[in-house]
Amino acid sequence: QVQLVESGGGLVQAGGSLRLSCAASGRNFNDYGVAWFRQTALKERAFVAGMNWNGRVIVYRESVKGRFTIDRDVAKNTVYLQMSSLYAEDTGIYYCARRNDNGMREFVPRPKTEYSHWGQGTQVTVST
Repeated sequence: QVQLVESGGGLVQAGGSLRLSCAASGRNFNDYGVAWFRQTALKERAFVAGMNWNGRVIVYRESVKGRFTIDRDVAKNTVYLQMSSLYAEDTGIYYCARRNDNGMREFVPRPKTEYSHWGQGTQVTVST
């Protein structure tokens, strides 16, 4: 059984940085692509960044390019999201997710329906 646990959220001033972590348990986690999503009270859960199973394909939403970096530590079964130059618009609950079993492993899809396992989320609040 796959479990994902996010951590690292918090309150930060605009322009600051945070590093989110997503620790995974379960077999073969590193054989799957992973992604980070963000949800706010007014918006649906939306794709922020993702990588395919071997890390050779990485995709970011346009608004975070150059500011956020996704990576993973295979030995630790952990995925990270380094966030810098944060804006108030980056505020939200951040979820990590693992690809489902049916998709082609080489791609990084954006729809949340392509991901079958989710963490509980970690709150990020950026103050102005």
